[in-house]
Amino acid sequence: MLNEHTLSQMRSLRLDGMIHALETQARTTAASALGFEERLSLLVQREMAWRNDKRVARLLRNAKLKVSNACIEDINWRASRGLDRSLVTALAAGDWLRHGQNLLLTGATGCGKTWLACALAHQAVRSGLAVQYVRAGRLFDELQVAHGDGSFGKRLMTLAKLDLLVIDDFAISPMDASQRNDLLEVLDDRVGTRSTLITSQLPVKAWHTYLDDPTLADAILDRVVHSSHKIALKGRSLRDTASSADDEGDQA
Repeated sequence: MLNEHTLSQMRSLRLDGMIHALETQARTTAASALGFEERLSLLVQREMAWRNDKRVARLLRNAKLKVSNACIEDINWRASRGLDRSLVTALAAGDWLRHGQNLLLTGATGCGKTWLACALAHQAVRSGLAVQYVRAGRLFDELQVAHGDGSFGKRLMTLAKLDLLVIDDFAISPMDASQRNDLLEVLDDRVGTRSTLITSQLPVKAWHTYLDDPTLADAILDRVVHSSHKIALKGRSLRDTASSADDEGDQA
């Protein structure tokens, strides 16, 4: 085992993965049979895995997903929800994120929109991407406060840097002129370069009427609908069944 001085130097360099790997090697006899280069390779691999795990954990905390344990692997394909397995598989691969495309996820309340959105966002985090989840109402409230305290520009810059912004429960309540303008600002910074995932009970074809301002509606929908993927979930609410807690919390 390395002496305490060397270990202290490794800690100062934040080589925690290597330290844990060394401790593991010290407890096993198999490691002693390996050559120097083989042992060094294992140490480097462990350090890289350690740093990746820490980065993913940090990204997941920052994402603030409503359902943090939602995973693509747990999708219930047996449920009749209108899910296209090939589309979901393609989305899980992440090409849409790399090309700055959007995803519009609609369906009735309780059909699993938020869960699926969080599962796709979780997949993005596991790929090392910066993600943030926010309900539409809370986003507009935050932006209104930002206008008041002078931090609006800074908040827009923060949102613009996210690889994926998840806006949940869009169009659940009427929008005023200020909120429409703020939404346009958020989307304009992201169009073509960063992805936005929006969930809504309202079908996409009804969004123009909902926005209630033809000029701004055209501008907003041009930025979000163009080059977007669409999933319209079907079926009755998962909360209507006896197993609703498991379905809504654990599966789409």
